[in-house]
Amino acid sequence: MSQQEQPRRPQEPVKYGDVFEVSWELADKTIAPEDANMMQAAETRVFGHTQKGGTAAVMQSAATANKRGGFVQQGDATDVAAEHGVTVAQTDVPGARVTTEFVGGQVVGQYVEPMPVGTTAATDAETLGLNLQSAITIGEALEAAVQTAGNKPVDQSDAAAIQAAEVRASRTSDIAPGGIAASARSAANHNAVFK
Repeated sequence: MSQQEQPRRPQEPVKYGDVFEVSWELADKTIAPEDANMMQAAETRVFGHTQKGGTAAVMQSAATANKRGGFVQQGDATDVAAEHGVTVAQTDVPGARVTTEFVGGQVVGQYVEPMPVGTTAATDAETLGLNLQSAITIGEALEAAVQTAGNKPVDQSDAAAIQAAEVRASRTSDIAPGGIAASARSAANHNAVFK
């Protein structure tokens, strides 16, 4: 095998910031084998298996590349993962289940699984003649949006969407001072300065 045919060793380790939208200290940390093992265990506890192409699989690939490159050894863990943990949390919101995966408190993966809004409990209540609210409220929709957006800064398009929802809900074109739409617009203007 000639020199050109031999696989090249990576010059840099694969870090969290290379494969996930993370910041601060975690972005500069090399993905280690034990970090990937912890995420696989967390996914297995929640889903019953690891997600194909999911966060644990990405971490395992990166850790394997880092091991082959000589940047980490089997059994190594980053201090952030070891000290602050690797977790998978699920939140049910109307119409969906949001699963969020964390390393050291930062979101590294998120899945939204649609779920039917109607349940057997609702059917039973209707049989008994009870009137249940079936519409999703603006607050519930915003809560679901927060769960799926994570720590993403509010931008102008987000503020416009919130304003449109508030206008539809209030049936007036006036934006209430100090309301959700006004707060979103203010946050978007503030964030635009830092881009």
